[in-house]
Amino acid sequence: MSGALTPLAAFVGTTPNIGTTAAAFAAAFRMAEASGMPIGYLCLNLKSAKIHRYLGVEEPPVTLDKLRPELRSYTLTPEKLRRAAYIVPSQPNLQVLFGNLMRDQAEYFTPEEAEHLLAIAEQTFAFVILDVGAYWDNAATICSIQRASTRILVTTPALSHFQEDGKRWISQVSPLFGVAPEQYDSIIINSPWRSGGYQMKHICKELGTSALGKLQLSEPVFSQLDNGTYAQWLKADPEGRQAMQLPTKAIMQRHGIRSKPAMISVQPWYRKLMTHRNGTSS
Repeated sequence: MSGALTPLAAFVGTTPNIGTTAAAFAAAFRMAEASGMPIGYLCLNLKSAKIHRYLGVEEPPVTLDKLRPELRSYTLTPEKLRRAAYIVPSQPNLQVLFGNLMRDQAEYFTPEEAEHLLAIAEQTFAFVILDVGAYWDNAATICSIQRASTRILVTTPALSHFQEDGKRWISQVSPLFGVAPEQYDSIIINSPWRSGGYQMKHICKELGTSALGKLQLSEPVFSQLDNGTYAQWLKADPEGRQAMQLPTKAIMQRHGIRSKPAMISVQPWYRKLMTHRNGTSS
């Protein structure tokens, strides 16, 4: 545990473009929906930020790279971060900091800047989801993994993903920064184009991680991502409403975050009387 003011959950992929961002955002959406608390989603994928596209914001007014002056001077505040974040229309208590669009500047993002951003995020939100992609050659990934109280490794049943990429990153590189494989939970992404493959218990045994859950991708999901309607799909579609439900519930329980009470629909007294009379007259 990091001893943070606010829990941080970092999602890191073993391999680029396997669905790490889809899983991380779905978890943030589910947590915001269930808890009713202010949830922050920080895209710290410095080389392949895509969440703005998935949410239909082609030209984000504020992105991580535009906050660099405040991060360099340590002048970012919770209020400034809230103003920089995008409020998801279908889930207003979920706020998104869009990622770095200056990909050629990724290596210049310093550990001090990353730590300042994370420290301010802890003061701003009740829970923070960090999407750090799959690249370990930058400060955002390393600082996020070190500081997070929950670390979620996203991979697939493909042997080249969980055995080759996963073991080399998580077994060889991560311990160099003080984080052992057993300190990760795993989310398995299942693709619509692949059936069979290795089961979760085999994947987690190979990686040395704990099983957290699965995310099933489908043709409709990819259509929603391409069309920028991913949040609406998570909100309204029967399939979308199930995405990341169980893994997010486990994360909330771990950090003592309760679901908000369900709304109880109470009928007016005259509605009951009318129903009774109609039933009697018939």
